[in-house]
Amino acid sequence: MQSAPRPDSRITAGVIALAAIAVLIGGAFAGLIVEGARDPSGALAAFDSYLLRVARFTLWQALLSTLLSVAPALLVARALSRHPTFPGRRLILQLFTVPLALPAIVAALGVLALYGRAGYFAGVLASLGGGEWPGIYGLSGILVAHVFFNLPLATRLFLEALGTVPTDQWRLASQLGMGVRPAFRLIEWPALRAALPGVAGLVFMLCITSFTIVLTLGGGPAATTLEVAIYQALRFDFDPARAVVLTLLQIALTFVVVAVLTRLGANTVGDANLPVAPRRYLATGKVETVLNAGLIAIALVFVAGPMTATVFAGLEADLGRLAGEEAVRRATLTSAGLSFLSALLSVTLSLSLIAARRALALRRRAASAMSLLEHATDTGAGFVLVVPPIVVGAGWFLLLRGVTDVFAVAPVMVVAVNAVMAMPFAIRAVRPAYDAASERHERLCLALGISGWNRLRLVDWPSLRRPLATGFAFAMALSLGDLGVIALFGSDSVQTLPYLLLARMGSYRTADAAGLALLLGLVCLMLVVAADWLGREAKA
Repeated sequence: MQSAPRPDSRITAGVIALAAIAVLIGGAFAGLIVEGARDPSGALAAFDSYLLRVARFTLWQALLSTLLSVAPALLVARALSRHPTFPGRRLILQLFTVPLALPAIVAALGVLALYGRAGYFAGVLASLGGGEWPGIYGLSGILVAHVFFNLPLATRLFLEALGTVPTDQWRLASQLGMGVRPAFRLIEWPALRAALPGVAGLVFMLCITSFTIVLTLGGGPAATTLEVAIYQALRFDFDPARAVVLTLLQIALTFVVVAVLTRLGANTVGDANLPVAPRRYLATGKVETVLNAGLIAIALVFVAGPMTATVFAGLEADLGRLAGEEAVRRATLTSAGLSFLSALLSVTLSLSLIAARRALALRRRAASAMSLLEHATDTGAGFVLVVPPIVVGAGWFLLLRGVTDVFAVAPVMVVAVNAVMAMPFAIRAVRPAYDAASERHERLCLALGISGWNRLRLVDWPSLRRPLATGFAFAMALSLGDLGVIALFGSDSVQTLPYLLLARMGSYRTADAAGLALLLGLVCLMLVVAADWLGREAKA
């Protein structure tokens, strides 16, 4: 008689991690259901012209942002791939990773510093328009900010796709004397076309769930998306019924987008450090070289402009006075503490799911199908992509408002939501290293009876130290710059740097906001650079 398998603490830890995710997401849905059942007539009344207008604008701005980000990215990626020895090419690719490290509110300040009513380009734009420049609030500001974030990401993804073209094809094209147009039609375009649906879908999802950009640059009811409308319905109008309807519609739209992305095989995490290796391509003529150089220069100026404006505007602020303010010091300490706890929780939950998935896979027979629990540990963290942070926050806001002071639980909600939202990134950093370490040490640990804490400390930790540090740094950067949850639960007693920055913008203290943006951007950038360096060292 075959004995039952020995209990594995890794599986227990994975079940606890799944339960934590289920409680967080399930609690949000419970809050929505309870609120909808409490006032069904109010929920039905929320289906009005305002709802349709907000939903239409959400889809429209996401569609335009995707088109304006992806189409130029195709051309820029091809230009970079055709010139592997382009001066400063490596620096340009590194610069294209910076927008992924910047908090959205910092990028919004950079866009305003350039194109706002009092921005650096305000005089030029006013002279071109023949009157006073009104600023870039509204749809135009949202589009510029979204393109700033997504053009570099799409460019790197397309560049990776071009890097998958076999060298033999380029060698054969060179031997046949193939020109530029045939090479594009027969070699480059098939690779780009295969990547196009996934890249476009990823950018569309990022734009449809954009909250901070629309909140800071939307410019009124005419330029409001579903997530911003949820925030306004709870914080300003206190209309729970409308918030429930808006939240359910946002979940439905996001679910459809994620389902399509899954079918297309898109990378929903959006890796910021894609390997891009130079190749030898066909010779390019002078005209094409000039055009490609112009495309690269325009993209470089567009991406570098808001970042440069953020630095200059921040240096113009009275940084000494800001550093001495009690509110700034308190917000800095709050941000550091909450982001540290969030990152610690994120890597803990991620490691638990990774270890449980590996343990279940080893128990499963080669020909048998994956169990439901193994499926959950493999894809459970990805489920959070369907529910944006503002939606989770709205559900818990509605659930807790009749039980306790919702603003008193702000630290707990910020830590929990940001930790779960960062899990896909942490898993991406840790899982390959854990699987490789398990492949080397699994039989030895089983033979010696090493498990649990002793295994983690003595066997796994040397291999996982750097990947865990990578996931921790990236999760901390994401939490540090997040505004979604704290925008709902923040108050005068609980303020983070992004929340304080938004408050200074709302009170027209733009110089202070610029100084805070510079501080926040530099800290997040240092964390992501550290994560990148640790990741490279781990791979080495």
